[in-house]
Amino acid sequence: MKALQILAGPVALKRLRERGLRPEDVRAIPAAAGGPKGLILNPLDRFVFGHWLPRSTQTVHLLGASIGAWRMASACLPDADAALSDLAADYIAQRYEHEPGKAPKPSHVSALFEARLRERFGGREHELLSHPRYRLHVFTSRGVRALARDGRVRTPLGYLGAFASNAVSRRAMGGFLERVIFSDPRDRLPVPTHDYRTQHVELTAANLARSVLASCSIPFWLEAVDAIAGAPPGPYWDGGITDYHLHLDYAALAGEDGAGLVLYPHFQKTLVPGWLDKALRHRHRASARLANVVLLSPSPDWVATLPGGKIPDRGDFKAFGDDHAAREDAWRRATDESARLAEEFDTLTRQASIEAMPLP
Repeated sequence: MKALQILAGPVALKRLRERGLRPEDVRAIPAAAGGPKGLILNPLDRFVFGHWLPRSTQTVHLLGASIGAWRMASACLPDADAALSDLAADYIAQRYEHEPGKAPKPSHVSALFEARLRERFGGREHELLSHPRYRLHVFTSRGVRALARDGRVRTPLGYLGAFASNAVSRRAMGGFLERVIFSDPRDRLPVPTHDYRTQHVELTAANLARSVLASCSIPFWLEAVDAIAGAPPGPYWDGGITDYHLHLDYAALAGEDGAGLVLYPHFQKTLVPGWLDKALRHRHRASARLANVVLLSPSPDWVATLPGGKIPDRGDFKAFGDDHAAREDAWRRATDESARLAEEFDTLTRQASIEAMPLP
């Protein structure tokens, strides 16, 4: 049984058949939101950033939302393999105090998570932002108009409005939430963002940890983040709300010869534009914007062999309750077993020609 499945847009399919997949072909790597689902990609991340990509020399743009932002920020540290291993250990071991039968208080979760980010990145911002090859882009969602201020009543009503407007069109949701991208000041994101209301902010040592915290701040589970240095005022939430799976116009990176590819390690085979689009399956289809994308995802048959027959997800917090040891054991075993994804990718990239499935 193969653990890894390869899907690609038409330009990428042609390229893979002609010359396989080489590290020098990669121009960007996106990393989706999805909470614990990102754990299944950890050994693959560690191999790609710690061993495979270092065989090339070109600039590579790293795009991340929510846990994807945490993953890509970790990949920018000098020892990416070790930093990504720390991320998995931190995520698996997270525990929060709470009253019986109630969820942890958002303020408590935010405080502990911010402390962990500062432990991992504090004092190392210059290392991350001076990486000779990688350019980090952190996606966040900023509240505007009805969501311009966080509040116990105002925020739920604002998100209800966002949900209703998004059902009409993604652009309409821009009246409630705008995309704010914090980017390495050396290079602005080389992907068009005209599809949705967007602002660009320089990523600096002063705002790196807070921007990653904002990108991971799930509404109602963590507090909104405000007062981010150098950014427009207002509450910032999870980047996955506006860009759940970062379905962007990557075709712009292909170049005239079509050689520029986007390598996308993902936990499923479809890209959902925004978090509120999860139920809108007609928005999950591939588009011309993904023509040069190579998507790596676990095969359903292999996923069925994991603990519980599934990828770790946020529902496990409720399913395991206060049995933290059992949840941590299941997540740790799933992460360890996903080393097969990295092993199969290594084998795949040694082939002169690769056959892949079209993106659905």
